[in-house]
Amino acid sequence: MSRPAPYAQHIAVGLCFALIVGSIGLYHGLAMAQKAEVPATADWVEEIEKIFIRSEDCKQCHDRHYEEWKGVREQTPDLKTFGRVDAALLHGTSLESPVFRTVLGIWLQTDPTADERRRCLACHVPSTTVFPQHVGKIVAQVLSGTPQVEGIGCASCHLIKQVEQTPDSPPSFKIEPGKMIYGPYANPEENLVHPATQSELFRGANFCASCHFDKVKDVTQKDLAGEILQGTICQDCHMEPSTGSSTSKRGAMTRAIGRHWFRGVVVSGTMLKNRNLQAEWMPRVDLEATKSASAVEGTALVRIGSLPHSFPDGDPVLKQFYLVLTAKDAQGKVLQEETKQFGLSYEKILRGPIPDPFIKGGHTRKVPFSLAIPAGSTAASIEAVLNYALIPTPEPGLKEKYLASLTTDKEREKAKNILDEYTQPRLLTYRAKTF
Repeated sequence: MSRPAPYAQHIAVGLCFALIVGSIGLYHGLAMAQKAEVPATADWVEEIEKIFIRSEDCKQCHDRHYEEWKGVREQTPDLKTFGRVDAALLHGTSLESPVFRTVLGIWLQTDPTADERRRCLACHVPSTTVFPQHVGKIVAQVLSGTPQVEGIGCASCHLIKQVEQTPDSPPSFKIEPGKMIYGPYANPEENLVHPATQSELFRGANFCASCHFDKVKDVTQKDLAGEILQGTICQDCHMEPSTGSSTSKRGAMTRAIGRHWFRGVVVSGTMLKNRNLQAEWMPRVDLEATKSASAVEGTALVRIGSLPHSFPDGDPVLKQFYLVLTAKDAQGKVLQEETKQFGLSYEKILRGPIPDPFIKGGHTRKVPFSLAIPAGSTAASIEAVLNYALIPTPEPGLKEKYLASLTTDKEREKAKNILDEYTQPRLLTYRAKTF
């Protein structure tokens, strides 16, 4: 098959990019400029990769960490068992994930500002904190399914030199452009590729909290109420301790290392191994309720044991929680039901401060309720079911607006399937009380 002439290619790709940019309203007056800039030589990609070396290059010496990060080595039980085989929740696919593409596409239909877009990409593409001028191009490529730059790669973490703590926002990481690679070792292995030095940040929760928000203990909150793992930080559980070498070179130093698959994104592998920890981490529901002839009233007490973090662990922006309260008669017939939803809509994501977690670590969330009982019926029991979903369900109009922005029926069908899967409520815990 013959290939189109370079000039024809240039025009075709340029027109496609212009349509994408115009449809989502990015860089409103600069669409034509972007059309010429992106397909020509991709100089902007090279500009980013001069500082943010691709992880594929790091693989030459750090193949073990690379394969863990990419999800191709000994995938964790939580990723295998609990479905998400598209690796939507891996650091290594933070930009390529079809789930991220769908969520981003829906969110863009709410017309976020340029600053809000930058805030979104800062964690999914940390290089944008150094190159904010390229946010629009990256967003357009994500929406087209062809991102040319890397999302969360080796350099994204190992170029972080500083984390700032402010009273009203999550800690913010500061990347130091250059060749120096930061890590946890006081005596990094000598090499001819890059200099390396120790940073205490890599042994602190604040390092992770820059993107996973203030749901962990940090410099301002060193202890959590009822904490059962004193002195534990994120890395202790989510970078499973192992023994070996950070490099694959012959004669490399053997020592304690952390695995780079960041297990625990859905259900922590550590929890699966330790039932006591699982019991402390998982939420539970208690019911305080009274009934009258016309109503069942009371409080649902959602409790969480205290690991070193609150619940949900890491992402209070997208996760949704549903507390379903149901009153039944003696034969099990539903007399009244109410669903209380907790979580942000797409219209509120990244607008204003990061919300508090559903439950603070070691605390109890009190949810009052009142269920009216039909006349002539008698309530015999009340049930409480706590569910969660990984992403919000878009309003029908917003969903249709996003689907209409896609160019093919195949894309629309794929987006529908993702929404069906990731907005589906999943059981967390259950409690029933009889009268």
